[in-house]
Amino acid sequence: MTTNPSPQIWLYDTTLRDGTQCEGLSVSIEDKLRIAKRLDQLGIPFIEGGWPGANPKDVQFFWQLQEDPLKQAEIVAFCSTRRPNTVAASEPMLQAILTAGSHWVTIFGKSWDLHVTEGLKTTLEENLAMIRDTIEYFRSHGRRVIYDAEHWFDGYKHNRDYALQTLEAAIASGAEWLVLCDTNGGTLPHEVSESVTTVKGHLSFVLCQKSMTNDPGQRTIPQIGIHTHNDCDLAVANALAAVMAGATMVQGTINGYGERCGNANLCSLIPNLQLKMGYSCITEHQLTQLTEASRFVSEVVNLAPDEHAPFVGRSAFAHKGGVHVSAVQRNPLTYEHIQPETVGNRRRIVISEQAGLSNVLAKARTFGIELDKQTPEAKQILQRLKQLESQGYQFEAAEASFALLMYEALGARQEFFEVKGFQVHCDLVEGKETSSALATVKVAVNGQNILEAAEGNGPVAALDTALRKALVNFYPQLASFELTDYKVRILDGHAGTAAKTRALVESGNGHQRWTTIGVSANILAASYQAVVEGLEYGLLLHSQAEAAVKA
Repeated sequence: MTTNPSPQIWLYDTTLRDGTQCEGLSVSIEDKLRIAKRLDQLGIPFIEGGWPGANPKDVQFFWQLQEDPLKQAEIVAFCSTRRPNTVAASEPMLQAILTAGSHWVTIFGKSWDLHVTEGLKTTLEENLAMIRDTIEYFRSHGRRVIYDAEHWFDGYKHNRDYALQTLEAAIASGAEWLVLCDTNGGTLPHEVSESVTTVKGHLSFVLCQKSMTNDPGQRTIPQIGIHTHNDCDLAVANALAAVMAGATMVQGTINGYGERCGNANLCSLIPNLQLKMGYSCITEHQLTQLTEASRFVSEVVNLAPDEHAPFVGRSAFAHKGGVHVSAVQRNPLTYEHIQPETVGNRRRIVISEQAGLSNVLAKARTFGIELDKQTPEAKQILQRLKQLESQGYQFEAAEASFALLMYEALGARQEFFEVKGFQVHCDLVEGKETSSALATVKVAVNGQNILEAAEGNGPVAALDTALRKALVNFYPQLASFELTDYKVRILDGHAGTAAKTRALVESGNGHQRWTTIGVSANILAASYQAVVEGLEYGLLLHSQAEAAVKA
C-alpha cells in the first residue's frame, strides 16, 4: 500500500535582502555568504541574495557565489521593472542582474494604481508595458522569473480590475510565479484568503478563454506565492491563510527580520506548515536544525535572539509553575504542543519562587544531580531559592548561579579561590565623554594571597580584568573566558539612589555560555558577585570536562 506524498510548499528566503532593511541590522559580504550557506544547509529552495547593481556589496556577493555555488538552493537576484518610457534592453540596472548570473530573477512591479500615478508618475497602461517588457527581456536571456506583485492587497481593494490586469501582464510575458505581496502589512487573514481564491479563479478563467480562442500565449496557470509583512502582527497568519487558499510559495525571513515590524517569520512558518498542516517544506533532519539556524543568523547579524519566540526561542518549551513541571515530567503532552527536539529546541525547567520540589528535582537532573523529594537537601535548596528570590534574585535567568547554589547545599561546591576584598576607583574627566576605572582586588588561592590591579573603560570591566590577572597563573583556562553581556536592573525604584540592584553577567569560553547573578543596594557589589560566580562556574565546567576525559 502506498501513501500519498505531502503536498510541497516552496520556501523563499529574503533575509539577505528584505531582512537587511530591519532597523539596527547590518551585514558584510562575508556575513551574507555565511547566512546563505546556512540557509542552503537548512534546505531552503530559493534564497534571495539582494539587488545587484543597487550597491557594490550585492554585486560582489553574487560574484562570490559564482565562484563557490550553493549546494542545493537557487540564489535569486531581485530588481524592479524598468523605468517608465524606456526600453528594458537599454536599462543598466537590468544588465547588472544578468551579470549576477543567477538562474532565477525576481521582478517586482506596481499593483496599486495609486503607486503608478503618484509614485511612478506614469499611466496605468505604461505600468503594464513596464511589467511585460521587463519579464520578456529576462526570459529572452534564459532567466526564469518570479513576479512580486508589490502592494497587491491594497491595489486589489482599491482597483480590483487593474490589479488583476497587472497579473495578466506578468503571465503573458512568461512569469512562472505570481507572488502577492502585503507590502504595507495591513491585510487581515480572511482578506488574504478571499483575494488568493479570486486570483486563482480569475487566472483559470482567463487562460481557459485564451485556449478556446487559440491564443498562442501561456496556457499554464502560474503558481501563486505569498509575501507578508508583520505590521498588524499577522504576517505568519496571513501566509498560512494564503496557503490554505492555494498558494504554494511562501516568502519570509529568518527570525522575521525586516523593515518596520518585520516580515513573515520562517522559523514559525516552517514548523506550522510542516508539523501542523502536513505540508512538505524541508526534511525532518533539516527541521531539527531550525533552532540552531535561527540563533546562528541572530549571532551573525549581531541582534539578540528573541527568547520568547515560538518554536525556536529559549523559553518556547520552558516550564516554571510547579504543577506544570510535575505534569510534564509524567507526560510532556500535558503542556507541550510538539516535542522540542523536532525543531532542534529543548525542554527547560525554570527555577523561580513559584517553583515546587518537582522543579528543583528536574533542574538538578539537567546538571547531572539526582535528588529525592524526601531528602533534606532538596527541601533546603527550595527554601534557599525562595528566600533569595524574595530578596530580588531571579534564577530563571541565571542558571549557573542556581547550579552553584545546589552544589553548596550538597556540600560539593569547589572553592577555586576566595575574594578577600576589592576597591574600584573611577575618573571622570571634564570635557570628555569617556571615563576610566581602576580596580584593585585581593584574592586567596591555596592559602596564597594575591593583590592585583587593572584598568578598564568602566568599573565592571576593570574588576573583571583585575580578577583574571590575579587568577590566570593558577588557572590558565581563564584566558579563554570572556564577559559577553552585562545587564543591570533597579528592583525598587521608589527607593531612589538607595534602590536595590540586580546584575546579570553572561560569560563564555568559546563553546558554552552561562549567566550568573548578584543583588545588592550597591551596584558594584551586585556586579562583583555576578562576575565572581561567572569565573567560578567557568572553572567548574572546565574541571568537570577534564574529569570526564580522564574517566
